[in-house]
Amino acid sequence: MSFINLRVASGIATITFDRAEKFNSFVRPMALAFQAFLDQVSEDASVRCVVITGNGKAFCAGQDLQEATDPDGPALSKIVGEHYNPIITRIRQLPKPVIAAVNGVAAGAGANIALACDIVIATESASFIQAFSKIGLIPDSGGTYTLPRLIGFQRASALMMLGEKVSAKDAQSMGMIYKSVSDELFLAEVDRVAAQLATMPTYGLALTKQALNETYHNDLEKQLALEDKLQTLAGNSDDYVEGTTAFLEKRAPIFKGS
Repeated sequence: MSFINLRVASGIATITFDRAEKFNSFVRPMALAFQAFLDQVSEDASVRCVVITGNGKAFCAGQDLQEATDPDGPALSKIVGEHYNPIITRIRQLPKPVIAAVNGVAAGAGANIALACDIVIATESASFIQAFSKIGLIPDSGGTYTLPRLIGFQRASALMMLGEKVSAKDAQSMGMIYKSVSDELFLAEVDRVAAQLATMPTYGLALTKQALNETYHNDLEKQLALEDKLQTLAGNSDDYVEGTTAFLEKRAPIFKGS
């Protein structure tokens, strides 16, 4: 079993972690299937937005420790190098917006996978935990890169060392995630945002994502040059022509994602 499902409808690909009895913790087949699905939706021109969520009470509890401590299982170096690093790279390089719909606890690698997504929407009952220090490990899955940039060095350091649980409401207030929503309105809000993104100029959003990725290691001069380059590419797209034409004609644009 791959413990993961993919559904594509109306331009939205929904990838669901489906190992609910284990709080959607990762084992090797699940990690490899996740990578394969990310590749599939990246290449599928009909997909214009990706939603990642979990089945049951958890979004993802991170690594299944039974697998990690099994003498016959993959070593930590293999788990990080072949499971999580490729997942984070795929999410950040995927040329479409990715929403993490955090339906419950997101712990360890599960939390950092969510934070690698472009937009994080969580239920008010969800929580985020950098659980690594509790078992003597360091945060992986890009956590030491992403979290300090979202909430600052001091908060990130404290959360990683103390392993404190952060509620979705607090995560929103400190800038860790985009939005927390009541459990009753959660699915409707995820659907609304995903549907909006699926009708927007996908190519332009992909270029925006590229610019955001590179801003972390560029100085201002390099970033300005990159904006110049990417804006020229965006200006040559069909969606730019449609967007400006629709604006001048005072009508709603119909973007095709190219």
